[in-house]
This record gives sequence, structure tokens and C-alpha cells, in this order.
Amino acid sequence: MKPPVLIIIITTMMAGTMMVMMSSHWMFIWIGFEMNMLAIIPILMKSFNPRAMEASTKYFLTQATASMILMLGIITNLLLTGQWTISNMLDPIASNMMTIALTMKLGLSPFHFWVPEVTQGISMLSAMILLTWQKIAPLSILYQMSPSINSNLLMTMAIISMLVGGWGGLNQTQLRKIMAYSSISHMGWMTAVTLTDPNLMILNLTIYIMMTLGTFMLFIYNSSTTTLSLSHSWNKLPLTTSLVLILMMSIGGLPPLSGFMPKWMIIQELTKNDMIIMSTLMALTALLNLFFYMRLAYATALTMFPSTNSMKMKWLLNNQKMTPLLPPLIIMSTMLLPLSPMMLILY
Repeated sequence: MKPPVLIIIITTMMAGTMMVMMSSHWMFIWIGFEMNMLAIIPILMKSFNPRAMEASTKYFLTQATASMILMLGIITNLLLTGQWTISNMLDPIASNMMTIALTMKLGLSPFHFWVPEVTQGISMLSAMILLTWQKIAPLSILYQMSPSINSNLLMTMAIISMLVGGWGGLNQTQLRKIMAYSSISHMGWMTAVTLTDPNLMILNLTIYIMMTLGTFMLFIYNSSTTTLSLSHSWNKLPLTTSLVLILMMSIGGLPPLSGFMPKWMIIQELTKNDMIIMSTLMALTALLNLFFYMRLAYATALTMFPSTNSMKMKWLLNNQKMTPLLPPLIIMSTMLLPLSPMMLILY
């Protein structure tokens, strides 16, 4: 793809998300979603092959269906209220349709089936954009709609997403699918706290994006797409093995790393609201995620796989891949826990 075309496409994608985030009018929100969807399709097909085309088609069909359901909810709300304002949500049917549409866009269970398939069919860079930037717009609308969302519907979808994200990633060896199931699980955590404290959802999203960006950049820098290829990283980049270990433990939510902070705060918030069973289930489902993160960390950093003598010299070769943001992302993904009081004040 030529650089001017790529710049126009990325600008359109970012402008669509910004329009969704800053609009209070349903029509502009819907237009922003459409701009964002149509701009990311060429990015998903950047490495053109049949797998990427299939993944892009699946993504387009899912997102187009979600946009149609969202527009149906918007029109229903317009007929009953006579307004396009996002804050005026009086009808529960319209609210439920909009919630379902947004959860389809996010990849929440039971609408999660497209996430692993699409993520596996595209390049690592496109998967990184899909699992980070594409989550911002739907979550910003859920944030604004939080007072009028059906709590039973959203909480049910959240807990199913955590279970599916944990169980689905257990038997995976493809790194992109593991990160996709990790994304489904994290979306469940974010939507679970949307009803009680939406600001915590924004904090969780921020830390999730930092951890996911750092993890994908390490995979790209290491040219790893499977657990087996990642397990040989100590031959090429010995420092990467320890970084993967720390990042995996942070995404899993182990203290004293950054990933522990949002889980800790979310469980504390739900406990304050007398949701003891929900918070217990969430803590238990976090163990499922921690298992496959630990398996990745074990295969990468805690074992030494057999290798030839030529492989052992790979660390002497210079890696030509540029990762300008990797050091700050790794630091923020692992060392933010002491700043928890400041984060609580900010959010």
C-alpha cells in the first residue's frame, strides 16, 4: 500500500473514532462508526492473501450487522422521544438493541465468534490495531449510555465473555488467537464495571491498551506467531524472554504489576455494591486467563528448548525492526501499581 493512501486511510479511521467519542447526536455517532469500519478494511487486507480477505469479509459482515441493529435502535428511540440526543434513552427496547449492537462491535460473548477468526487471518500489526483502537469507540458509547443500560443483560454478557475468554484460550498455540481470547475476557471485565463506575472502565481500557500494544510489539519484534516460535526467542533476543514473562504476568493480573490494578479496583467496586457472587466469579475466571498466560511465559522464559549451534548465534545479529514506543509501553505496563491512588483521583 502506498504511503499517501495509507495516511488517508489511517486518518479516516482515527477521525471516525474521534467523531464517535465527541458526538452527542446519534446520527453523527453512526456515521463515525461507518467511517471507522470502512477505513479499517484495507488495513486488515494490507498483507493481501486469501486468509486476510476471508477475515476482512467476516469483520465487515459482523460490523455491518451491528450497525444495522444500532440504527434500528436509534430510529426506535427517535420515534418514541422525538430526539437524537444520546442522553435521552427512555425506551428499554431501543436501549437493549443499542447495547447488543455495541457488544457485537466489541466482540463480547455470545457475539465473540468473529474475534479469534478475524485476528488469526490478518497480520500482527493489523491485529494489534483491531484489538486496541477498535475497542475505543463502542466503549465510549457504552460509557455515555451507562445510566440507561439493562443491567441484567450486560452483566450476563460480561460474565459469559470472561468464561469464554478463559476457556477459549486454554488450548491455543497461535499467539494472535490467544490475544483475541484475552481481549474477549478483558472486554467482559470492562463492561461488568460500566454500570457501577464507568470511570473504572476507562482506566481498565487504558491499561489494557498499553499492555496489548507492548505485547504485540514484542511479538512483532521477535517475528513470533506461535508458541513454538516464541519459545526460541532466547536464541535471538535473550532480553525478550524476561520481558514476555513480565508482560504476560501483568496481563494476567498478578501483583505487583500494572495489570493487577484495574482487576483489584473492579472487584473492590463490585463488592462495595453488594455484588459478591459476581466479583467471586470474576476472580475465578481470571485464573483461567492466568493459566494460558503462564503457559506462554513458561514456554518462553522458564525453559530452554533444544537448538542447533547456528541458532545460538542469532543474538549477535542486529534486528532491523523499529519499535520506538516499546520501552515506555513496557514500563507503563508493569510499574503503574504504586500510582494507584493518583489513578483513582484522575479517574
